[in-house]
Amino acid sequence: MKFIKSTFTILALIFLTYSCGVQNKMQNTTTADEMLIRISEIKIEEQYLEAYIKILKYEAEASVRLEPGVISIYPMFQKENPTEIRILEIYADNEAYKAHLETPHFKEYKSSTLNMVESLKLIDMEAIDAETMSKIFKKLE
Repeated sequence: MKFIKSTFTILALIFLTYSCGVQNKMQNTTTADEMLIRISEIKIEEQYLEAYIKILKYEAEASVRLEPGVISIYPMFQKENPTEIRILEIYADNEAYKAHLETPHFKEYKSSTLNMVESLKLIDMEAIDAETMSKIFKKLE
Protein backbone atom coordinates (compact mmCIF):
# COMPACT_ATOMS: atom_id res chain seq x y z
CA MET A 1 0.00 0.00 0.00
CA LYS A 2 2.99 2.32 0.63
CA PHE A 3 3.99 1.89 -3.02
CA ILE A 4 0.53 2.95 -4.17
CA LYS A 5 0.57 5.99 -1.86
CA SER A 6 4.06 7.03 -2.99
CA THR A 7 3.22 6.50 -6.64
CA PHE A 8 -0.04 8.40 -6.34
CA THR A 9 1.68 11.30 -4.54
CA ILE A 10 4.25 11.59 -7.31
CA LEU A 11 1.55 11.44 -9.95
CA ALA A 12 -0.54 14.04 -8.15
CA LEU A 13 2.45 16.38 -8.25
CA ILE A 14 2.83 15.73 -11.98
CA PHE A 15 -0.84 16.60 -12.52
CA LEU A 16 -0.45 19.76 -10.47
CA THR A 17 2.46 20.71 -12.70
CA TYR A 18 0.27 20.21 -15.77
CA SER A 19 -2.60 22.15 -14.19
CA CYS A 20 -0.31 25.02 -13.29
CA GLY A 21 1.80 24.83 -16.46
CA VAL A 22 1.93 27.27 -19.29
CA GLN A 23 0.56 24.82 -21.85
CA ASN A 24 -2.74 25.51 -23.57
CA LYS A 25 -3.26 28.93 -21.99
CA MET A 26 -6.73 30.32 -22.26
CA GLN A 27 -7.45 33.89 -23.16
CA ASN A 28 -8.03 35.99 -20.07
CA THR A 29 -11.78 36.07 -20.65
CA THR A 30 -12.85 33.51 -18.07
CA THR A 31 -14.40 35.02 -14.96
CA ALA A 32 -15.12 33.38 -11.63
CA ASP A 33 -18.84 33.73 -12.30
CA GLU A 34 -18.54 31.63 -15.45
CA MET A 35 -16.31 28.91 -14.02
CA LEU A 36 -17.70 25.57 -12.99
CA ILE A 37 -15.86 24.40 -9.87
CA ARG A 38 -16.59 21.01 -8.43
CA ILE A 39 -15.24 18.46 -6.00
CA SER A 40 -15.93 14.86 -6.90
CA GLU A 41 -16.04 12.51 -3.93
CA ILE A 42 -15.49 8.95 -5.12
CA LYS A 43 -15.25 5.75 -3.10
CA ILE A 44 -13.45 2.96 -4.93
CA GLU A 45 -13.81 -0.75 -4.26
CA GLU A 46 -10.50 -1.69 -2.63
CA GLN A 47 -9.72 -4.55 -5.02
CA TYR A 48 -9.86 -2.10 -7.96
CA LEU A 49 -7.84 0.76 -6.44
CA GLU A 50 -4.60 0.24 -8.36
CA ALA A 51 -6.39 -0.16 -11.71
CA TYR A 52 -8.65 2.82 -11.00
CA ILE A 53 -5.72 5.10 -10.20
CA LYS A 54 -3.97 4.13 -13.43
CA ILE A 55 -7.07 4.98 -15.48
CA LEU A 56 -7.72 8.21 -13.54
CA LYS A 57 -4.13 9.41 -14.05
CA TYR A 58 -4.47 9.07 -17.80
CA GLU A 59 -7.86 10.78 -17.92
CA ALA A 60 -6.81 13.72 -15.73
CA GLU A 61 -3.61 14.37 -17.67
CA ALA A 62 -5.33 14.10 -21.05
CA SER A 63 -8.14 16.43 -19.97
CA VAL A 64 -5.81 19.22 -18.85
CA ARG A 65 -3.45 18.79 -21.82
CA LEU A 66 -6.03 18.45 -24.59
CA GLU A 67 -8.95 20.59 -23.47
CA PRO A 68 -8.44 24.37 -23.29
CA GLY A 69 -11.56 24.74 -21.13
CA VAL A 70 -10.32 22.32 -18.47
CA ILE A 71 -8.43 24.39 -15.92
CA SER A 72 -7.86 21.59 -13.42
CA ILE A 73 -8.55 17.92 -12.92
CA TYR A 74 -6.57 17.36 -9.74
CA PRO A 75 -7.06 13.92 -8.18
CA MET A 76 -6.04 13.04 -4.63
CA PHE A 77 -6.91 10.52 -1.93
CA GLN A 78 -7.36 10.56 1.82
CA LYS A 79 -4.16 9.57 3.62
CA GLU A 80 -6.00 7.40 6.11
CA ASN A 81 -8.23 5.79 3.50
CA PRO A 82 -6.81 5.67 -0.03
CA THR A 83 -10.04 4.31 -1.48
CA GLU A 84 -11.59 7.73 -0.78
CA ILE A 85 -10.68 9.73 -3.90
CA ARG A 86 -11.31 13.45 -4.30
CA ILE A 87 -10.94 15.36 -7.55
CA LEU A 88 -10.81 19.13 -7.80
CA GLU A 89 -12.38 19.95 -11.15
CA ILE A 90 -12.32 23.45 -12.58
CA TYR A 91 -13.77 24.26 -15.99
CA ALA A 92 -13.76 27.62 -17.78
CA ASP A 93 -17.55 27.48 -18.01
CA ASN A 94 -20.47 25.09 -18.30
CA GLU A 95 -19.84 24.63 -22.03
CA ALA A 96 -16.28 23.46 -21.33
CA TYR A 97 -17.68 20.95 -18.83
CA LYS A 98 -20.23 19.66 -21.34
CA ALA A 99 -17.50 19.35 -23.99
CA HIS A 100 -15.33 17.44 -21.50
CA LEU A 101 -18.08 14.87 -20.97
CA GLU A 102 -18.07 14.14 -24.72
CA THR A 103 -14.32 13.54 -25.11
CA PRO A 104 -13.01 10.05 -25.89
CA HIS A 105 -10.70 10.02 -22.85
CA PHE A 106 -13.53 10.88 -20.44
CA LYS A 107 -15.91 8.34 -22.00
CA GLU A 108 -13.19 5.66 -21.75
CA TYR A 109 -12.56 6.59 -18.10
CA LYS A 110 -16.25 6.47 -17.25
CA SER A 111 -16.99 3.17 -18.98
CA SER A 112 -13.86 1.38 -17.77
CA THR A 113 -14.26 2.39 -14.10
CA LEU A 114 -18.01 1.99 -13.71
CA ASN A 115 -17.76 -1.32 -11.81
CA MET A 116 -14.91 0.01 -9.63
CA VAL A 117 -16.87 2.86 -8.09
CA GLU A 118 -18.79 2.18 -4.90
CA SER A 119 -20.16 5.72 -4.66
CA LEU A 120 -19.90 9.10 -6.37
CA LYS A 121 -20.96 12.51 -5.12
CA LEU A 122 -20.49 15.71 -7.14
CA ILE A 123 -20.32 18.88 -5.06
CA ASP A 124 -20.53 22.21 -6.87
CA MET A 125 -18.36 24.89 -5.29
CA GLU A 126 -17.92 28.65 -5.47
CA ALA A 127 -14.51 30.37 -5.38
CA ILE A 128 -13.87 32.57 -2.35
CA ASP A 129 -10.80 34.29 -3.79
CA ALA A 130 -11.23 34.20 -7.56
CA GLU A 131 -8.50 36.81 -8.12
CA THR A 132 -5.84 34.41 -6.84
CA MET A 133 -6.93 31.61 -9.17
CA SER A 134 -5.08 33.11 -12.14
CA LYS A 135 -1.86 33.01 -10.10
CA ILE A 136 -2.38 29.34 -9.28
CA PHE A 137 -3.77 28.09 -12.59
CA LYS A 138 -1.66 29.45 -15.45
CA LYS A 139 -4.25 28.43 -18.04
CA LEU A 140 -6.29 31.40 -16.84
CA GLU A 141 -3.61 33.92 -17.89
